[in-house]
Amino acid sequence: MMKQNEGTIDRVLRVVIGSFALLAGFFWLTSTVQIIAYVVGVVALFTGFVGYCGLYTLIRVSTCPIKKRTKPDYKITVLLSVLAVLILVTGTYASITITRKKFLEDFNRINGYYKQTLFLTGQTKRDEAKIQYDQLVSAYSDFKNKYEVYRPFVIRNDHEFSKDVARVEDIIYSVKEGVYTGDLPQTHIQLEAIRPVFQEMFKRNGFSMLSIALVDFHDIMEKLITAADAKDSETLLDVYPQADQTLQLIENEDSSPDIKSIRKNLTDLYDLAKTGKISDMSAKAAELKASFIKVYLQKG
Repeated sequence: MMKQNEGTIDRVLRVVIGSFALLAGFFWLTSTVQIIAYVVGVVALFTGFVGYCGLYTLIRVSTCPIKKRTKPDYKITVLLSVLAVLILVTGTYASITITRKKFLEDFNRINGYYKQTLFLTGQTKRDEAKIQYDQLVSAYSDFKNKYEVYRPFVIRNDHEFSKDVARVEDIIYSVKEGVYTGDLPQTHIQLEAIRPVFQEMFKRNGFSMLSIALVDFHDIMEKLITAADAKDSETLLDVYPQADQTLQLIENEDSSPDIKSIRKNLTDLYDLAKTGKISDMSAKAAELKASFIKVYLQKG
């Protein structure tokens, strides 16, 4: 029979370390490091639960204050089990939430450059489009390198993910000549093919397209507000088409009165800039932001 050679603090530490190692292996790590985390987790949890460490026996060490205890202390084992469950449950929830959020942040980074490139090619602004395109290529390369190996829980069971990443990459690289020297309107049409791939990917994995569109609109709205506060109607009118296009995506997902309120404030702000009523733009921009925040807090 194994004699306990671990004290209570020792056992608690093993359970804590083991639980976090399993969480790290399942949600955060890949390849060899993931396997190591699983081994550490299982060994630490097992030895923590039973109160016996074979290595201690080999080197004749014990952290147990009762040197010759032969009967396990079931009360401590139960408490350790409860501790492990609490760590695993809360850690699972936190890991899913954080990795999902991080994935969205990484996606929104490339999506931001994509939308800018798409918009600028549509406006036939080659110099600006080239800058955004180069950033898109760099950001997408980073995204692919990260997620072709590491799969956060939210996309772990998506067997089409790799194919979608490759399809988008093919489109991005195929339009380089068009962005730099070719037909920009035609390049704009080619880039449009990326949008349905992204949409299908996110719908397939249970993401809300509304929340993504709201994040996109927020970034553009801030540009509008900055221009309105500076009484810069020219910049505001230049940015408006992007805001209008993004708000249409939101309206496709949600046609509630609160969304209509955003649309009204956006239209009113545009009209003020168009008619030269620059002194009223800042107040209307504040109304736009307030109507957006109301929706974002509920549905973002």
